[in-house]
Amino acid sequence: MSGKIILKKLGNSDIKISSIGLGCMGLSEFYGEPASEKQGCKLIHHALDQGVNFFDTADMYGGGHNEKLLAKAINGRREEAVIATKFGIVREDGEYARAISGKPEYVRKACHESLRRLKTDYIDLYYIHRVDMNTPIEETIGEMSRLVEEGKIRSIGISEASAETLSRAHAVHPLSALQSEYSMLTRDPEEEILGLTRELGISFVPYSPICRGLLSNWTPSEDKTDFRNILPRFQGEAYNSNKSIAETLNRIAENKGCTLAQLSLAWVCAQGENIIPIPGTTKIKNLDSNIGAAQIDLDKDDLAAIEKILAANKVQGNRYTDEGMKGVNV
Repeated sequence: MSGKIILKKLGNSDIKISSIGLGCMGLSEFYGEPASEKQGCKLIHHALDQGVNFFDTADMYGGGHNEKLLAKAINGRREEAVIATKFGIVREDGEYARAISGKPEYVRKACHESLRRLKTDYIDLYYIHRVDMNTPIEETIGEMSRLVEEGKIRSIGISEASAETLSRAHAVHPLSALQSEYSMLTRDPEEEILGLTRELGISFVPYSPICRGLLSNWTPSEDKTDFRNILPRFQGEAYNSNKSIAETLNRIAENKGCTLAQLSLAWVCAQGENIIPIPGTTKIKNLDSNIGAAQIDLDKDDLAAIEKILAANKVQGNRYTDEGMKGVNV
């Protein structure tokens, strides 16, 4: 399936973004050998040509490599692209261990460095990547609001925040997006977050909507640069149990004439008009498949059948290690 995707309003802003974006992280690290510069640029150019204009990156992806790659890819096409980048996770290149910082002076420093790497005068959507438990969120968002006033960022987002933190942040400056992990196998945001984002007019941006490949044809490898090899739900019996859920869901996909990954994206999109997923890939064929998911209509019977499977099967294993959970749902 294929077809142009529609544009949606980005939360409390005047920015229009594609209904499915592109998560760029995997082009630089975490999912095995990173893409070559040529391959990454080709993928991003193809996305733009197909109507995808929403590109998600972060300063910590590849130690700045991801922002530089995106800058090179959109050179000459900056006005076609909506750039979302993030700050707040501080880590050494190649290391998984991290610290979290939302200190005002760090906010400003990180923003200036991202602007330099992205070779742009403004960032369309600037997120705090994880919430700093040692810095009041009001101070972090306050500094971000000053960056808005200065024209360095156009809108403010927050990632993996609790409902309480989201409300406090929004009271300082209207937020445009909340980004958190969400898929058929990761449904934590349904408890409070989804309803609150709708109430506050905030776009909800799910990352890993295909559950890092669990909801696709991905199979494990021994590649030490693939961080799924350390994630609890990809280990041993947990992985086997979770893959069994995916195989059961795949029967519904086959009946719909789509792939499991497309079904997964269609399901995420069906959970609310304010939802804009950002699946990542390094392959054009997968990008086209993801775009095609926007054309899949899940009716009440489809959604009920999916819910029945999910209700009867508990996902095994946490989504991150303890280190990766720093700043999550704070």
